[in-house]
Amino acid sequence: MTSDCVKELIESFSRTEADDLLGQVVRCAAAVGGTSYAGFAEVDPLQELACLTHALIPRDDRLGVRAWLEESGTLKELATGSDPVLVAKDPSLGAPGFLAVPVPLATRDLVYLWVAGGRFTDREEHLLGRLALACGRALEASRGLEAAARMLRSVHAFTA
Repeated sequence: MTSDCVKELIESFSRTEADDLLGQVVRCAAAVGGTSYAGFAEVDPLQELACLTHALIPRDDRLGVRAWLEESGTLKELATGSDPVLVAKDPSLGAPGFLAVPVPLATRDLVYLWVAGGRFTDREEHLLGRLALACGRALEASRGLEAAARMLRSVHAFTA
């Protein structure tokens, strides 16, 4: 009886996969920004470098977002700051339009949720910021559930 109860808890806690959730967040961010480019940028603990993670970039990348991010210094700007970053769309300079907002996470030093490829306004910045806040909480909760499931597996091993 105890074993079945613990097993049910493990199954309940294991339903949400953090990587799946990250993918959903990125797709939602792209929709909020009205674009097909979005992702996360994770800043290293020394705040010297930011790298793209879970990026949604079309195969053809007709706007050249990936190359622009690597060459423009925007990732360095993310690494050394902690505020939202908005780069206006300017085709003459190759800037595709970019908006990044910090994601509040207790388990990481600094992560940004970003969108690119549009003319972003204060409205998109506000909406993306709210999305980042909600998703930060959901990601933390998901990781907490994963840790709880791991602990319950050891309980289950001794009650089976």
